[in-house]
Amino acid sequence: MDKSSLLGLILGIIAVGVGMVLKGVGPEALINPAAILIILVGTAASVMIAFPMSTLKKVPALFKVLFTEKQEKSVEELILTFSDMADQARKEGILSLESKLDEIDDSFLASGLQLAIDGQTPEFIRDVLLEKIDAMEKRHHEGAAIFSQAGTYAPTLGVLGAVVGLIAALADMSDIEKLGHAISAAFIATLLGIFTGYVLWHPFSNKLKSKSKHEVEIKEIMIEGIISITTGESAKVVKDKLGSYLTSKEYERLTTMESPSEEE
Repeated sequence: MDKSSLLGLILGIIAVGVGMVLKGVGPEALINPAAILIILVGTAASVMIAFPMSTLKKVPALFKVLFTEKQEKSVEELILTFSDMADQARKEGILSLESKLDEIDDSFLASGLQLAIDGQTPEFIRDVLLEKIDAMEKRHHEGAAIFSQAGTYAPTLGVLGAVVGLIAALADMSDIEKLGHAISAAFIATLLGIFTGYVLWHPFSNKLKSKSKHEVEIKEIMIEGIISITTGESAKVVKDKLGSYLTSKEYERLTTMESPSEEE
């Protein structure tokens, strides 16, 4: 579970709900079927027009990415793993790493190591893996763009909902008290549009971009690690080289950690 996504969502709802109560507006004011229809269904319709169905089918998977934390090794653990493999490759030959392939649950890392074991050149391995990263980034960009566009459409649809509500309110001005309630209800659409746009959709888009950036960084470390093993660099060189991706404090912690082979 990605706690920051869940906590942020809860805090956003609390902020608006409590804020409304403090301003003297009851939460029941949000129960406005017309406003909900215009904002939610209207946003969904706009997104469906903007993107092909093949992209929209990914939305359920994107929500899973938003609210789950991918279980993966830390950068420090990854560096130690490459350091251990580099040591083994120098002592026993790179073909000895084939026995480790079954232990690797990351398809990107496994495919890169397989290329190295098959004797491919470092340049070829780098090109192939960079192409895979590029394709992954394009897929991630499409997913983030769905929420980004939804965040753009929702506030505008909120204004549209307010205009529709004002047209209905001003159609009958004989009862001033009813007119006030009608105008108040008209702006519920604007509230929902701004809330969904700037508390949900845009933040969702930014979270997907952030997770994509982190995944790219991890894969770039993997590429450098695989290339280092292919060129026969020592375990210490690999550790120092990949340690450049860490902050000074993280690197200090890395130097105190034991590699998998040392633990054995």
